[in-house]
Amino acid sequence: MTTHSGATGSFGAQITLRNSAELADALPYVLGFHPSDSLVLVAVHGDRGRFGGRLRLGIPASPKDWEYTASQVAECLVTGSMDHQGRPDGIILYLCKDPGPQEDGSAVMERLRPLAQQVRLACGALDVPVMEALCISDGRFWSYCCPDRRCCPVQGTPLAMPGTTAMAAAAAYAGLRVRGTLRDMEARLSPLTGRAAEVQEAALDRASLALVPKILDGTTREQVGAETIALAEGAIRRFEQAPPSTAGLAADEWDDALLGVEESATLVVGLQDREVRDIAAEWMEGDEAASALRLWRALARRCVGAYSEHAAAPLTLAGWVAWSTEDEPEARVALGLALQLDPDYRFARLLSQACNQGLDPEGLRGCLRDERARRLKAKQYAAEPTPARPVPSASRPAAEQAPGQHRPAVAARTAGKPRRRPHPTRGSKPKPKAAPPPHNGRVTRVPRQRTADSPRRES
Repeated sequence: MTTHSGATGSFGAQITLRNSAELADALPYVLGFHPSDSLVLVAVHGDRGRFGGRLRLGIPASPKDWEYTASQVAECLVTGSMDHQGRPDGIILYLCKDPGPQEDGSAVMERLRPLAQQVRLACGALDVPVMEALCISDGRFWSYCCPDRRCCPVQGTPLAMPGTTAMAAAAAYAGLRVRGTLRDMEARLSPLTGRAAEVQEAALDRASLALVPKILDGTTREQVGAETIALAEGAIRRFEQAPPSTAGLAADEWDDALLGVEESATLVVGLQDREVRDIAAEWMEGDEAASALRLWRALARRCVGAYSEHAAAPLTLAGWVAWSTEDEPEARVALGLALQLDPDYRFARLLSQACNQGLDPEGLRGCLRDERARRLKAKQYAAEPTPARPVPSASRPAAEQAPGQHRPAVAARTAGKPRRRPHPTRGSKPKPKAAPPPHNGRVTRVPRQRTADSPRRES
């Protein structure tokens, strides 16, 4: 078996993996959980095989989809690695699947062999070889690449006991832990069942009838968005004041009790607006991040029945907050579930690709901080009172108003200019001079001179 080396970025020190058994043991520490029903690809770089980007996808149920899936995951991992870490020198493939009824691990391995071959061909077409392909099932692993039955027997090789390998020691030293199985993590984000689901679906029906027409109407969309954000802020503050005393499923039940049925229905429908969802993504750090993550988990569980696809928005927000707070395992699980519901959900696709490639979320955090500051500044500016212009009082003429209160612009334009005498042809014509009285003392009536514009008196 070719020697490989582990990811130095995850553990702070380079760990050499010498065989297939150590590669199989490393998988939960690479992902942060034990994957089940998963196809996992890990990019390998350099002569010593440094781990790079990784990608996890649920194994398609129909073998008819395997060829297409293989080409897509291979292209996604290779292209993403080239954009950030360079072309991979190889790829490690994992196929993880629990046995079905009347099936053992060997049968699972044989059933998935065509899928492993499709992935190897797809990676080879991109000039990136698959260095090892492992099937992990029922506590054992098999190699699709090693023909030596002395190290890779037909019945498979038992996995190492947890916590007994070099990878486990390095993870413990780095303070990393495995969260459990993928199934356990997905259960925290799965929809409610039973009577609670029926009640919630009825509330979602009412909320959709009330809000969807307003969201589609441009005149009321902004109002619905503001109400949704205010409602989410209230829920986050409530979660901050009532932290759960335990973790896991018990904490989820606590959060479900804090969130009302009608309230959650309104939030789920309101988050379908992309602009509202982007504003909600700003709660991604500090004290509000933990409460926001609890809220998004709870809302994802409320997307029941016909509204299951509505969970793409809260699942993506949960994945974003988890990734922003350096919880990559939960981020991958939440984003993976969002893409299962809606493969074309662009925000989830971008976040999933960035998370799997090991990028730093600080760039997106900075953009959201700037947008939040800009929006708050605009809101404060709009709330400031506008000074009213004084109106001249009717009880006194405008000339008697206080200086500067009437026509300041005109005063500024005429200041310092000499007064012009009216032109004789403009305005009203000058009145004719009266004839002097006669010298004999009599007053003689002089006929009035009619000008061109004087009206003729009618008899």
